[in-house]
Amino acid sequence: MLKTKAAVLVSGGGTNLQALIEAASEGQTPHVQLALVVSNRAGAYALTRAENAGIPHEFIPNGPCFEEELVSLLEEHGIEMIVLAGFLRILSPEFIEKFEGRIVNVHPSLIPSFCGKGFYGLRVHEAALQRGVKVTGATVHIVTAEADAGPILLQRAVPVEEGDTPETLQRRVMEQAEWKLLPMACELIAEKISNEKEV
Repeated sequence: MLKTKAAVLVSGGGTNLQALIEAASEGQTPHVQLALVVSNRAGAYALTRAENAGIPHEFIPNGPCFEEELVSLLEEHGIEMIVLAGFLRILSPEFIEKFEGRIVNVHPSLIPSFCGKGFYGLRVHEAALQRGVKVTGATVHIVTAEADAGPILLQRAVPVEEGDTPETLQRRVMEQAEWKLLPMACELIAEKISNEKEV
């Protein structure tokens, strides 16, 4: 079976990366090869997770040459798909075009609710609670030039409970939706890329 080399881009703790690592070890993502982890934050715990899992990992500082360095690194490792897992930087349309249809992002709401510019991390859950929604969730989608507007791959709803804080809601959405959907979506894209290589 041909595997698809994936790079995971992260900025923080890497809980979604950990979900991918565990899914791979359990055989849930047979077409995905976690080949590289890149962070734009030097102290990101995600880099430690990558090291513990034996995955090549690099830090690239934010700056005018960030994407240039990233592209060079991706090419060096033969990367075929990219996973944005808590990556707090907007990629340029030019970069996205290079990997069109092969960049996957997980967003902590049911798109089109609470998404787009400025909606990330706890801000999403704060907005959901302020709005008084009874159901939220997570979405995995293909990345396009417009933030959170690409084709939806998978979604899962998660209930909002009485007394929720942004932190408790964030945790439930991660556990019940993000950590389950992201490996599934990555396998869908990786299998498609692998099949294209076999033709």
